[in-house]
Formats: sequence, C-alpha cells, structure tokens
Amino acid sequence: LIAFINDANAAIVGVETIDDSVLKHTPELKIISKYGVGLDSIDQESLKRRNISLAWTGGLNLRSVSELTLCFMLGLCRNVFNSGFKLKHSKWEKNGGVQLSKITVGIIGCGHIGSDVVKLLSPFGCDLLVRDVVDKSDFCREQKASETSLEEVIERSDIISLHVPLTELTRKMANESFLKRMKSTAFLVNTCRGEVVDQEALKSALDQRVIAGAALDVFVEEPPTDLELLSLPNLMVTPHIGGNTREAVEAMGRSAIEHLVTFFKK
Repeated sequence: LIAFINDANAAIVGVETIDDSVLKHTPELKIISKYGVGLDSIDQESLKRRNISLAWTGGLNLRSVSELTLCFMLGLCRNVFNSGFKLKHSKWEKNGGVQLSKITVGIIGCGHIGSDVVKLLSPFGCDLLVRDVVDKSDFCREQKASETSLEEVIERSDIISLHVPLTELTRKMANESFLKRMKSTAFLVNTCRGEVVDQEALKSALDQRVIAGAALDVFVEEPPTDLELLSLPNLMVTPHIGGNTREAVEAMGRSAIEHLVTFFKK
C-alpha cells in the first residue's frame, strides 16, 4: 500500500487501514476519498495533523444493507436457511418457523441504515424498539416506533438488529451478558461491523441454544476461519455483501471519484 501511494496527491481507499504508519510515507497526499461508508479504518486525527482532507458521503449503500437485513430477518423467522440446507441433503423437515409480522424487532443504531430498516419493516406491523445515542424521538413518532433503553431492546426483542459504527463504546457490544439477557427464542442480526459482536460469546450462545439463531454478514476476521462458528446450524452467514449490490458499488465508486474532481477543481 505504501509503495502504491507514496507519491500520490490523492487516494481512493476502501477497507485499507490508513494511519500514521502509512501517512508518514505519503508526503504529497492532499486528500483521502473513501469508497464505502465506514470510517473506522481511517485515523482521522492523523489526517488532521498532516492537513490531509477526508472526503466521504454517508448512506450511499443504505438500501443495499437494509434489504439484506430484512432478508436475514425473514429467513431466520421462516426457517428458510436451515430447512433449505437440510433439503439439499435429502432431509425433508417441514418447519415453517414464525411470521415476521407483528413480532417485536429491536434496532440498535438508527442512523442511515437502521432508520431505513425501520421503514422497510413498516408493512409488517412489528412492534419496533429503537435505541440510539442520538435523539430519534421525531423519527420514531413518524414511524410508530418506540425509542427506548438498550436493556429494554435486549430483553423484549424477538429480533435484534445491529446498525452501529465501530467505536470503543460499541466494540464487543453483543457480549456474553448481552446474549444471556436476550429471549431464548430470539435472533441476532449483524450487518454493521464484525467487532461489534463477541464472536466467541456468540458461538457459545448458539451452540448452547441461549438464543435461537443469528445471521452475520460481517466478521472480526474476513474471510472468517473459525469453522466451528461457520458450521453451526442456527447461524446464517454471508461474505460481507450487505453493501455490495451492483447499484451500491456504482454509487460508492462514483461518489469517491466525484469527491476528488471537486477537490482539485478548487
């Protein structure tokens, strides 16, 4: 990476870690343009110290991620994943699960994506619980959702969906204590950042049926190598494709390029 951008005036970066160890080798760099929406891999203080601009637009892939989240919710509720895998191995098990309609869904993190998930759930008539560090009372009134405490979301929800940025406050948020406070019939969905979930605690909770199931699009290590985790029958996984629809990829790419065009036209 250093060899590639050491004499660049600008760089478009995706998941690469950009910190002092890289920036001390890039004296000509004037701007970093982010392909994607997460900023946890970029040391913004280091950029400021070096007078390097950061170009970024939030929410570009929100519908892409929120649709996958809804897919996970429907698939977990209706036992689509587990029954489908069994049928591929010639096991006919007619267990249609439960309807998503009318159950209680907890949304932790109600930013661009979390709020879009709330909107997509509107036709299902779910009891929607929202937890965010920012006041979401106006949005919740509009969407007929309830803004509540983290504890109430954890203890009351039939599905908990995580949509928070990765910070020191959210790292391993879904830990052993969190999972034990969930309903034994509940599902956990994570389409934000892998590190928000304590994967060892989740593996144990799924194995011991502390919770009914989970769906993960993101992992601490990508690609994940924990085969015990991946093989659990009550875990559905996808290879970080939440923001990876054709439409989202094009929008993020165009945005990253346009930021550079605008910057150098000044």
